Amino acid sequence: MPDFGFTLHDCPPGPDRDTLLAYRDLAVANISDAMSRTVGTSALRPLHRSRRILGRAFTVQTRPGDNLMVHKAIDMAAPGDVIVVDAGGDTHNAIIGEIMAGWAAKRGLAGFVIDGAVRDSDTLAAGDLPVFARGVAHRGPYKDGPGAINVPVSVDGMVVLPGDLLIGDADGLLAIRPDQAPAIAERVRAIAAAEAAILQDIERGALDRRWVDAALKARGVL
Repeated sequence: MPDFGFTLHDCPPGPDRDTLLAYRDLAVANISDAMSRTVGTSALRPLHRSRRILGRAFTVQTRPGDNLMVHKAIDMAAPGDVIVVDAGGDTHNAIIGEIMAGWAAKRGLAGFVIDGAVRDSDTLAAGDLPVFARGVAHRGPYKDGPGAINVPVSVDGMVVLPGDLLIGDADGLLAIRPDQAPAIAERVRAIAAAEAAILQDIERGALDRRWVDAALKARGVL
């Protein structure tokens, strides 16, 4: 019988290729608007060059400062997966560094989202493997466990389920349920088109600002 606190599950199928392609260039801010601005996190910051991340969420829950199950996740995950680590938000010990990032990149993974710390930050910043983390710490991790793979996790309060579509850019991160992703993408495209029209009005000097005074009048200010 395994030690208490260790759990391994396979990851659900997640979003299909067409859905991932539909999200490739969508802005997280617009996706947030389409999701009523009620979910996601901006507490974890991108530490890599491109500032974007996209893929199927392969989740890990681990004791703060311990990365044994993260090592196992790298070996289990499929190319294109994002390893999402709930390390309790603790930043005293790094969960990954240059070596683990290098192995993940070699295996074709789409990156890491870590509610915890990383190290070798200069190397990560110079690389193309997407890495979002809460902080940086020079102290290395322990490798004892316990932990769980492909269970629901919390990243700064954002619930991430294994198989979710995980997307992030410089504004933050969002987890999207695969069955909801196509409808949300349609809303995002409509939002982007409306914003493009506003920017054209700004360029022409014809932006309608009457709504500002109307809102203040409704509140008895004007």
